[in-house]
Amino acid sequence: MRIFDAVVIGDVNIDLVVEGCSEVPHPGQELFVDRMTMHVGGGAALFAVSLAKLGIRVAFNGVLGDDGYGRYIRERFAEYGIDSRMIRTSNASNTGISIAFNPDTDRSFISYAGSNAELRMEEVNLEQVAQGRHVHITGYRGRRNHDAYMSVVKRLKALGVTISCDVGWDDSGEWDKSVFELMRYIDVFLMNETEALHYTGCSRVDEAIRYMGQYGSHVVVKLGKDGAVALRSGVLTRMAGYPVEAVDTTGAGDSFNAGYLFGFLSGNDVEMCLMYGNACGALSVSALGGSTGTPDQEGLKAFLRERRQTQEV
Repeated sequence: MRIFDAVVIGDVNIDLVVEGCSEVPHPGQELFVDRMTMHVGGGAALFAVSLAKLGIRVAFNGVLGDDGYGRYIRERFAEYGIDSRMIRTSNASNTGISIAFNPDTDRSFISYAGSNAELRMEEVNLEQVAQGRHVHITGYRGRRNHDAYMSVVKRLKALGVTISCDVGWDDSGEWDKSVFELMRYIDVFLMNETEALHYTGCSRVDEAIRYMGQYGSHVVVKLGKDGAVALRSGVLTRMAGYPVEAVDTTGAGDSFNAGYLFGFLSGNDVEMCLMYGNACGALSVSALGGSTGTPDQEGLKAFLRERRQTQEV
């Protein structure tokens, strides 16, 4: 029985955003900054929040610590209507934390994985996850967990759900080619420009996405402020981004994913999906915090109406 539009599997943590800090203090030194704020963080969690704000029924599957931060995240999820019954509480680790410095320029991070390190794809209850008509997965690490991911996506496909995946950055630096085997089973495969070039070995995005089109039927590459490009069933569609004043780029890619998947789950064509994705990404960077600026459905449509009117003038 499908009781959710989407189930999201992946990382969730606290983001502490530090404004006005351009250096790490020396031993014995104390620095005062302009402001510190706390937000829900983690790529999968930011995607889930952004998708829920657009009116999609979302459930989250991950691991939180048995601490105040974990309770804070559950409360924020509840505010957005995200079902948290699939979230496991760790008895061994605290909730993960990421401290972000200088969100308006080149961000730097100090991160503690915490309970996120306990998430194992092979331990996910797939019958429970298949309560969603769509499943979004993150946390792919190439050969380190490739077999587990392959097993999960094959079984999910057999259960009749559609799947999207954002691979994220390969911190091993291997950029293992086994990702293309995984791509064959994914309905919407998302990555950013740098990741696409690394995985394919191509020097241009158009070449990279055509290369990936040999394996995946629906591949999307995010280009930051320049928009995004998608290849679906051999047809290439590129759309420019919406110029905005960037305040915080944290979670912009996850917000794009939410907008694009909102369009996909609503049955829209690729052009409309790209439009939704670019708009959500633009609105995300316009506010401090990874999901603060992401819109609800009416805000998304109002933004697009305003942009169309501006272009017509």
